Amino acid sequence: MARVKGAVNARKRHKKILKLARGFRGSRSKQYRTAKQSVMRALAHSFAGRRQTRREYRRLWISRINAAARAHGLSYSRFMSGLKQQGITINRKMLADLAVSDAAAFEALAKTVQ
Repeated sequence: MARVKGAVNARKRHKKILKLARGFRGSRSKQYRTAKQSVMRALAHSFAGRRQTRREYRRLWISRINAAARAHGLSYSRFMSGLKQQGITINRKMLADLAVSDAAAFEALAKTVQ
């Protein structure tokens, strides 16, 4: 049986990692070993960053809803529990959008909660 050399597959693997490392500084974009470490870390951070983005948006929506609710004499928690008791199911993203862009609709919601 003929001997199989690993050069082609190794080159493919190295090129794939070095392509991902393009734009990194110094040896992180030139040398395979350091590039591989940097790429692994970067991918892990990007995965965590996508989760963090969602968290930050939720925090933003909650603070906007809280500010609008307090303008109508309610706290955030009382406003949300009132919506739940009334059977109104609007997610926080939509509530925050109403609070910013359509104050009249948000006021109507606040009145139904009170």
